[in-house]
Amino acid sequence: DWAWAGGLNALFTALIHGRAIVAARSAKFDPERAIDLMARTGVRNTFIPPTALRFMKALSPAVLARSPRLRSLMSGGEALGSDMIAWGRETFGVTISEGYGLSEAFIPIGNCPSLFPVQAGAMGRGLPGHTLAVLDEAGRPLPDGAKGELALARPNPLLFLEYWRQPDATAAKFTGDWCRMGDLVTRDGDGTFWFHGRNDDIIKSSGYRIGPQEVEDCLVQHPAVQLAGVIGAPDAVR
Repeated sequence: DWAWAGGLNALFTALIHGRAIVAARSAKFDPERAIDLMARTGVRNTFIPPTALRFMKALSPAVLARSPRLRSLMSGGEALGSDMIAWGRETFGVTISEGYGLSEAFIPIGNCPSLFPVQAGAMGRGLPGHTLAVLDEAGRPLPDGAKGELALARPNPLLFLEYWRQPDATAAKFTGDWCRMGDLVTRDGDGTFWFHGRNDDIIKSSGYRIGPQEVEDCLVQHPAVQLAGVIGAPDAVR
């Protein structure tokens, strides 16, 4: 989806390095069509969100046998899981590289199989050029092993400049030079980060962040609804 930061990142990164991008119109994601398109056009590097990978995993063995052997496969936006790591190796011949980031701060953490072992369930390690910390509620860096809010230091070319015409929201995103990411994490002694949840009520579905207040505001406009509260429910695919 080109409206998603992951799509734009794949597009601009490829163009910077003079590589072709394969794109196709589709009303919705079709896993079989995606596999055939990659195989037919010789795709070697791709970004596929975990939900889309799970749709692919559900295809028949005959369809999956047509999968191309990839050079790199990146994923992100939601947790992947150890079963998907193993399936990715078997299906595409590559270890899936998970990346973590926000639209405000794109992919400062990730897994890179060519540099260090990938631990299933881990967010990965801080990527070169980024200063990261785990902060307490007062904005003080915590030691390894302590749970707190992930933060990224500025200046940093991956960081957003501001929320458009929302100076108060922009200021609230920072504690000093630390951009607070809104995710609760721990960090191991080797620099590996582990996700423990959000520090707000954001709902994630297929890698997209959903603000429950917007849904609630819509629901209470109906004359039959007096009050509304929206929460996320687990889903095996999304």
